[in-house]
Amino acid sequence: MKTENWEITKRTEFIKSELVNWRRHLHRYPELSFEEKKTSQFIQEILEQEEVFDIKTGIAGYGIVATLSSGKGPVIGVRADMDALPIQERTDVEYASVHPGIMHACGHDAHITMLLGTAKLLAEDYREGRIKGTIKLIFQPAEEATDENGLTGAPYMLRSGMINDLDAVIALHVCPWRNTGELQIHKGPSMANIDNFSLKIKGTGGHGGYPHQGTDPIWMASYVLQGLYSTISRKINPLDVGTISVGEIYGGHTANVIPNCVQINGTMRSYTPEIREQLVEELNGIAQIAETLGGEYELEIENGEPALQNDTEITELFRQTAQELYPEMPIYDEAFGMGGEDFGHITQKVPGAMFFLGCAMNGDTTGSLHTSDFQINEDALPIGVALLTECTHRLLKR
Repeated sequence: MKTENWEITKRTEFIKSELVNWRRHLHRYPELSFEEKKTSQFIQEILEQEEVFDIKTGIAGYGIVATLSSGKGPVIGVRADMDALPIQERTDVEYASVHPGIMHACGHDAHITMLLGTAKLLAEDYREGRIKGTIKLIFQPAEEATDENGLTGAPYMLRSGMINDLDAVIALHVCPWRNTGELQIHKGPSMANIDNFSLKIKGTGGHGGYPHQGTDPIWMASYVLQGLYSTISRKINPLDVGTISVGEIYGGHTANVIPNCVQINGTMRSYTPEIREQLVEELNGIAQIAETLGGEYELEIENGEPALQNDTEITELFRQTAQELYPEMPIYDEAFGMGGEDFGHITQKVPGAMFFLGCAMNGDTTGSLHTSDFQINEDALPIGVALLTECTHRLLKR
């Protein structure tokens, strides 16, 4: 079921220099969530050169949907995220970020590049009459951060109505813990539900020398924290995926004054709706410890991204495509971790899947995302383009 003309792997190697140039340009000029104006303009300019796409811009701020259609047939989406992170780059590459404190530290520059490469090859196929159906290339802003409404870019893309007619959708993510030329796939929940919490424990406070004359929220918080950390080991089934972590604790301003409030902020991660709900219930129950100790509490839950649900058939299609295009490619079947991915909003509505593409530099698989020294092996770029392009063709024929 391979596409006609050249083998897809040869076609992607032929455009590798373009891919590298695009990626380095994007890396040099990163933009934060909901601020991707010049990134969007660059993408639009590349797409317009092909003269075959119906390009809609301004979605969720600076998002783009570029449509290629031959009429009747399936509607297939291919998605890439666009935003960078508030991280100061610390690399010695000549194309390092020129924007202080902003960096493509999660590979979104590579994701954009690979989708642009996919666009180029699909445009060639369209001109030669090899597209039967509709393809929507989705350049999504703001995967990393929320706006004042608590939303990332994916929910806005869905609200726009531009991608609600998809029959299937695919995406990839670069993976520094895998060697370049390796693939990681997983069926079902593969990245976590994310819920953040803000817990205020309130007492009366008082003089540090007379603790018996007031109620001490720091003392109360010590019991709440014990409850939080024991919940996972005693209330959550060890066979299920779920965790609560505290990231911030603060209260008080001086050594001899007991404060009247302690703030505890943290995150909850899970893979299933049932465990997601149970973690919230357990947290509510633990917070009530403050009341039994004579205090009060306020608990707020911020619901974030849903778990990334990878469709079984599409994930298997990734495997088969990779095995045929790259017979020597190692393929690992493992969940992607407890990080979040707002592509999960889309796969809640549309059958879809994401795969992780190895990009480790010089065989060093100790790297991680969201670090100031993050870089990718650019040999991964044509591999990603080949897999996205061929998978799109196969989804159209499916």
